[in-house]
Amino acid sequence: MPAGFALCTVQLEWLEEDGPRSEQAYQMYDPKGNGRERAVDAVQFVEALPPAHLSGIVHRFLELKTQSALPSDYRFHALPDACTYAIFDQLDPKAAGITRLRASSEELNLQRSFHYVNIRFLPGVWQRDREPVAYGLVNGGYSGGLPLVSLNKEMSGLDFVAKQAVMSKFVDGLVSDQTVVANPVTEKIFQNIDAIRTVADMAEIANLSPRQLQRVLKKTTGFAPHDFLKVLRLQQSLDGEPSLAYADQSHFIHSFRKATGYTPEKYARKFDV
Repeated sequence: MPAGFALCTVQLEWLEEDGPRSEQAYQMYDPKGNGRERAVDAVQFVEALPPAHLSGIVHRFLELKTQSALPSDYRFHALPDACTYAIFDQLDPKAAGITRLRASSEELNLQRSFHYVNIRFLPGVWQRDREPVAYGLVNGGYSGGLPLVSLNKEMSGLDFVAKQAVMSKFVDGLVSDQTVVANPVTEKIFQNIDAIRTVADMAEIANLSPRQLQRVLKKTTGFAPHDFLKVLRLQQSLDGEPSLAYADQSHFIHSFRKATGYTPEKYARKFDV
């Protein structure tokens, strides 16, 4: 185990209100949305599955925070995953927003103290015509139409389990007013993700023409089909099976470096996914 790896707490929690359930339903598309510096202590990263009735809308609830001030700035590598995020900065109640990454990753300086709570929505469910999606992390006051600031304040001081209940209620409201809607096209793609090698495969599986697929994916995910496919391939490679997504090792290395700025070997030494 690399030095410092054990000091970064990573755990998967389950909400109990819906009773025990299998994780199998969440395996179709299981993005690894971040890379955490290996040799840094006092950082806690926790993921939690949503309640079962939100499993087609939310991938995970997340919390990333420092246990105490770090001796130096913390580097966080945000990997493209095609998801939309609701981000809440618990150290600044006014700093919140709805955001999504592009097809290339971002290395972010979170400085020495931070506390973020996120909702990671599945790709394609966020209705951008109802509430715009920004690019990158939120670093200023939110001025949109959702109650994100009041939600951020409500979660302040709560433990992560209590925060999940608040976020679940918020998502229930988004479902009710159709700000988030299950996406049958991306669901078909995720159900057959291992069989997809090309955009043509994606279109056939979705039962759409290439032109229809272009229009649907661009509207619902913000990605053109070829960029969406790049993101899926990168995420498959992070499961340790690059052969599922790339024709050969050299293609994998080239594509990984283009997307992240690192070769797979250097990335593995610097970050934990």
